[in-house]
Amino acid sequence: MKVLKIGGSILTDKVRASAVRQDAILRVAQEIASSPENMVLVHGAGSFGHIPAQKYGLPHSFNPEGLWVTHRSVARLNDLMVEALCEAGVHALPVHPFSSLVLRDGRIDSFNLEPIFQMLQNGLMPVLHGDVAMDLTRKAGIVSGDQLVPYLARAFGADVAAVGCDVDGVLFQGHALPLITRHTLHEIDCELGGSAGVDVTGGMKGKLLELLDLADRGIESVIFNASKNGNISRALQGEPVGTRVGRSN
Repeated sequence: MKVLKIGGSILTDKVRASAVRQDAILRVAQEIASSPENMVLVHGAGSFGHIPAQKYGLPHSFNPEGLWVTHRSVARLNDLMVEALCEAGVHALPVHPFSSLVLRDGRIDSFNLEPIFQMLQNGLMPVLHGDVAMDLTRKAGIVSGDQLVPYLARAFGADVAAVGCDVDGVLFQGHALPLITRHTLHEIDCELGGSAGVDVTGGMKGKLLELLDLADRGIESVIFNASKNGNISRALQGEPVGTRVGRSN
């Protein structure tokens, strides 16, 4: 069982609204097609989500128009990803978080996973994405792909959990660390920042904190550079690539 996330920085130009990198989408789809079995794919929203969310003040204010515009935008990117996967021979179908989960104070409170389970049982690849969502305490909020990955990995007992971004892993003093744990986090915390472009979900530090929580629950993961040819295939095979996020001893 594999849960793979491809960051929005790979699929889009995060500094320009709705700027898709079509060549990257096609390459990612081809790499995933080499090992598509028993996989849930999550992709980031990139400029399709972060820019409209910021424009409408999400998630800090409740804005019905902003919810519609942002969801419509991220769903468009999801359509492009699913279409590329299908053209590469993968039986992929979309799962939109807005209509399948509810948040409470920004965290996933309930999630209807049965459709995803049935898709996996029948050889289909569920493709989720960063999205807006209703929130029991804030009216509405944003669920990032980085929050979806550990939730799904725990729910389905993933053997591989991999997060592809546009850098070689968790960087410290210019180099990718081979391993990071909660115990060593404080040593590099001063160098962890946001991401390039507009990002309303926490950048690299947000990814790392989510994956450290997953490691605490017994599932290790990897953060790797998905912009380099072959790295997605290597990560899916469990090969050492990028930074492994592990449990503290």
